[in-house]
Amino acid sequence: MATNGPLLDTLRAIVGEHGILSSAHDLEGFVEDWRGRYRGDALCVVLPRNTGEVSAVVRAAVAAGVPVLPQGGNTSLSGGSVPFEGEGAVILNLSRMRRIRHVDAANHSMEVEAGCVLADIQAAAVAAHRFFPISLGAEGSCQIGGNIATNAGGTGVLRYGNTRENVLGLEVVLPDGTVWNGLRTLRKDNTGLDLKHLFIGAEGTLGIITAATLKLSPLPTAHAVSWLAPASVEAALELLGLFQERCGAQLSAFELMNRKQLDIVLAHVPGQHSPLAEPHAWHLLVELSDSDDEARLGEALENTLAVAFDRGLVTDAVLASSSAQREALWKIRHSVSEGNKKAGVGLTLDTAVPVSQVPEFIARATAAIKAAFPADVVIVGHMGDGNIHFIPFFDFATWEAQTNRDALTMRVKRVGHDIAASLGGTFSAEHGVGRTLLGEMQHYKSDVEIAMLRAVKRAFDPQGLFNPGKLIP
Repeated sequence: MATNGPLLDTLRAIVGEHGILSSAHDLEGFVEDWRGRYRGDALCVVLPRNTGEVSAVVRAAVAAGVPVLPQGGNTSLSGGSVPFEGEGAVILNLSRMRRIRHVDAANHSMEVEAGCVLADIQAAAVAAHRFFPISLGAEGSCQIGGNIATNAGGTGVLRYGNTRENVLGLEVVLPDGTVWNGLRTLRKDNTGLDLKHLFIGAEGTLGIITAATLKLSPLPTAHAVSWLAPASVEAALELLGLFQERCGAQLSAFELMNRKQLDIVLAHVPGQHSPLAEPHAWHLLVELSDSDDEARLGEALENTLAVAFDRGLVTDAVLASSSAQREALWKIRHSVSEGNKKAGVGLTLDTAVPVSQVPEFIARATAAIKAAFPADVVIVGHMGDGNIHFIPFFDFATWEAQTNRDALTMRVKRVGHDIAASLGGTFSAEHGVGRTLLGEMQHYKSDVEIAMLRAVKRAFDPQGLFNPGKLIP
């Protein structure tokens, strides 16, 4: 789509011949999301090497009136990291900015560039005998800048919180090219507004995150993991309370999935096997972790499960007896996106409700979807924090037979979102709003909230050129 020759020449002078892509062939992997659902047009992809180049690229693009779209690993599930058709944006991909600048083990902090892959950050923390707790299925390809821009959640939120709770400071390029250096390493600083929180979860609409100071945690050296079958979702909720009462902060994961989700993973992801001998309607992956002795941690898990069996909360369970078995159980959990992509079309709802309302939400949403649409229901989620990925699921043939699939998608999602809202929940827990849920922002947010969001956007980006059409209606 490249037509703006003068701007391309300017950008090429900033980042070098190898730092800019503009042919249709070269743009292919950047203008479409990883699931192939959203595709747009870009003037070019720019791959800066440092913050100074990001600043210069922003100044040039904004001066030319061209939208700027920051992009990390392009693993967004809400279409937030790809352009619209005809947009002609400059995609600012940060994948070359992947230095781990500094690890301060004594301060439990790490300074990294925004293009660092999440798994590399995790490994660097472990090398310093520390732990960075954000963990999700795309951790081998997603980048920390995108994780921060979407306030990513994952499987460790129950114990460690969302990404927001694990960021100490940021470096951000603003829409006029100014660089804000907020790379603090402090736990306490009451000197005005904590500006970093404006950019965490803002999806690149207010500024481009170029570096971050991350909070590290003590490295868990002992793990105890069980895959178990709760008697029901209600039993799973009671079981969560039991583990919290008996194990406290050692409970680091409490992941729920239904039988349909497990069956999809087993059928479509090579090398996966059912942890339990018999089929069950519901499954939980539970992990305890600590720096305690592993034998004592395993004993705590076994004792809690014994109480659960006595109370009729659990019908079957298996305990991982080695690190390889633990990794195999987690592999099932982290393979759900891969399996679902191969099995059909899942219209994933990234809903969250108060933990106490999870059984009610699942029951009502399942009944409503099955009554109105020719879809199965796939469920996987972080039950410990109330974030349930409720997925009306269509096989490929049924999906292809549907007319006006975009409208159908929103009708399906609105059913689940309405139920979540009625229970005090949200339609976007951790995946971001992007373009997919922009209409839901308009529908569910109050006029006051939308006015405040727009006021903040105007203050930072008066021309509206940073990731336009995303997040803010």
